Amino acid sequence: MALSRLTSRSNIITRPFSAAFSRLLSTDTTPITIETSLPFTAHLCDPPSRSVESSSQELLDFFRTMALMRRMEIAADSLYKAKLIRGFCHLYDGQEAVAIGMEAAITKKDAIITAYRDHCIFLGRGGSLYEIFSELMGRQAGCSKGKGGSMHFYKKESSFYGGHGIVGAQVPLGCGIAFAQKYNKEEAVTFALYGDGAANQGQLFEALNISALWDLPAILVCENNHYGMGTAEWRASKSSSYYKRGDYVPGLKVDGMDAFAVKQACKFAKQHALEKGPIILEMDTYRYHGHSMSDPGSTYRTRDEISGVRQERDPIERIKKLVLSHDLATEKELKDMEKEIRKEVDDAIAKAKDCPMPEPSELFTNVYVKGYGTESFGPDRKEVKASLP
Repeated sequence: MALSRLTSRSNIITRPFSAAFSRLLSTDTTPITIETSLPFTAHLCDPPSRSVESSSQELLDFFRTMALMRRMEIAADSLYKAKLIRGFCHLYDGQEAVAIGMEAAITKKDAIITAYRDHCIFLGRGGSLYEIFSELMGRQAGCSKGKGGSMHFYKKESSFYGGHGIVGAQVPLGCGIAFAQKYNKEEAVTFALYGDGAANQGQLFEALNISALWDLPAILVCENNHYGMGTAEWRASKSSSYYKRGDYVPGLKVDGMDAFAVKQACKFAKQHALEKGPIILEMDTYRYHGHSMSDPGSTYRTRDEISGVRQERDPIERIKKLVLSHDLATEKELKDMEKEIRKEVDDAIAKAKDCPMPEPSELFTNVYVKGYGTESFGPDRKEVKASLP
């Protein structure tokens, strides 16, 4: 099936296509069965099937969204080097399959909470490029009003609760969200994402223990990119089988570079969490950039290692091969789509640059509870700087 025969779009991606590319997505929902690249490895549970049902429109959606995520993060790299993004900035390129596969298996009623590598998760939850680049550059239109920056994205209406800068601290919060979901009988789950560098945090095990006691619909997702900052997993963890770390809690090891393996695992985990309580998913993934923009990422690993992962396991290339093998597009058509994505990102950046910075009074908002008439003074305590409602 060629792209010229495809006519509309699926509901996974909320950003509209231009007229030139409205033909790139299909109403054809004929199932396509895709085999995951590797088998799942299970702990205290039976693994899901390796055969995953998809469709032509989902395959093209996956390609476009992941290509958009990759381009967005590369653009953020350039903006940081141009000093238009300041402070900390942790990029997600290489790990896109985790974000897109997870989103494909759940709904917006299901909650996600993550650490500071959060740009692509926010995009997957329905956030816009304009909100992303505005927040990264500290502008008013940012998803956190320009006050959170790279590490503190947030979209409550889509059940995305951040964006957290304290290593591992989001996991107890995620289990708390899962408690609320069970208490309110919402029939929804919470995905609490953390990295291998946070996997030894004591608070993680405390939260997991009480989640297991109360059978909370909590899914702990370890995004194992094999380096906690600049420390290899084998140097930091006596056991790097993170999916087994729950001991009494079931776990599943997943190829986190395979979007369909992630989708299948998250679908399986959601059903398990609703019926039996918490489960751990270990996503075997890889980041191409360093830990953050201040880390070149080449002092603790070789360039050959990075290029080897790009050649053998790149998540976007995997989807591209599937699109081509099912005759959903030609190489040229996918190149044209990538050109449009580049323009879409460039336009969002230009628009964000024109957005004003927050007013100085915004320094005092979102700190104290509204309704108490709080006043903020200058250092001499004589001049009122702001009066809060």
